[in-house]
Amino acid sequence: MYALGHATPDQVHAEVAKTAAGVNITTVYRTLELLEELGLVTHAHLSHGAPTYHGVSEAQHVHLVCRTCGGVTEVPSEMLSGLADVLEREKRFLVDMGHVALFGVCGACGEA
Repeated sequence: MYALGHATPDQVHAEVAKTAAGVNITTVYRTLELLEELGLVTHAHLSHGAPTYHGVSEAQHVHLVCRTCGGVTEVPSEMLSGLADVLEREKRFLVDMGHVALFGVCGACGEA
């Protein structure tokens, strides 16, 4: 999982199948769910499809998802700390930074 960085269950399955062809996608989903319950991985929804998983040992970050090319960039969660503070103070809402994904257009696509 850590070698893949961010990966969907299908991507994990494809990687696992390289060395263990008999593992099915259901097993991958169940294993990812168990790893998340154990606090070893977490997920974010970066598209309309399956969630994307990554290890929790990574620094907490926000995902920037380009709607044009599908690229995903990470920025430190501290970049949104001001907004999170306002939401907590004014709305009593605690933002789960580990699940934040912002959608827009990346610089490369915006220039094209």
